[in-house]
Amino acid sequence: MITAYMLRNKVLDVVQLTTQDVLPPDTIWLDAYKPDDEEREWLSSLFLEEVPEEEELDEIEASARFYWDTDGLHILSLFPQRIGGETRGVNMSFTLRNNLLISFREEDIGIVRLLRHYMRHDRVEIEDAMDILLELMDLKVEYLSDLIEDGYTTLEETSELVLSDEQIHEMLQELMEQEETNSQIRLALHDTRRALRFLRRTVRQQLLSEQKKTIDEVLHDIESLLPHTQFLFDKINFQLEVAMGFTNLQQNKVIKIFSVAAVVFLPPTLIASVYGMNFDIMPELHWQFGYLVSIGMMLASAFGTYFFFRKKGWL
Repeated sequence: MITAYMLRNKVLDVVQLTTQDVLPPDTIWLDAYKPDDEEREWLSSLFLEEVPEEEELDEIEASARFYWDTDGLHILSLFPQRIGGETRGVNMSFTLRNNLLISFREEDIGIVRLLRHYMRHDRVEIEDAMDILLELMDLKVEYLSDLIEDGYTTLEETSELVLSDEQIHEMLQELMEQEETNSQIRLALHDTRRALRFLRRTVRQQLLSEQKKTIDEVLHDIESLLPHTQFLFDKINFQLEVAMGFTNLQQNKVIKIFSVAAVVFLPPTLIASVYGMNFDIMPELHWQFGYLVSIGMMLASAFGTYFFFRKKGWL
């Protein structure tokens, strides 16, 4: 699906294009969502070189994510995508040249839908293609900030369950999911910072003063958010260590009970073993009260060992 955004008299028009259409004049953003082969062939007429392929969206090398060629400025940016409790990064490719932004994506990214909503309701000021790219970056950082706030809330909830036997497994699963989410947040922040620095360094002369200000503000927001991600990592690791320590402590208590039980029954076992010997000459073998005395000795030795442990504070 290809969507064209035209800026006419400071008013944005949105049109769905087919492969039979031509590129409308005054188009400043061309968004390709899951383009098929026919749509890719149509888009290839806009490129001097190759149209970005789906597998290229997973490149992580800096030279592959940010570069300049005859088609213009290329940026491959990582966008967070939350599905249920899982957060993962989705790459989106941008090509910017001659006041035309061409984007490629293989998934429905929520930030793109949010920008469309803002554009339809005139909640953002768009004057050229660069403004659209910067607005996407700004919205992405705001969304990452919201995810960080959710992380703080989640860790406050898990901190109340860290010493709970009944919900320890759910808490550990929540911590592992939060650790993955925080990793994706940190990765997206670093990726956005690299993209904005590349923009500022590469097209500094073409940027308007307001656009330079926006880049600086977003970079400042990123720098202020990165320490929060490190704090979340530390807090997650602390809660994991406390949870594992508590689990080990509970297991040690169980092992301690078995150990004490074994020691308590050791003297009675010794007495029973002695009188279970099959020697011919045993003074108590034919004694009338031998059985009762041996049982009494077993009980006395067991209780004596138990009370000795209690007095020492080992139980």
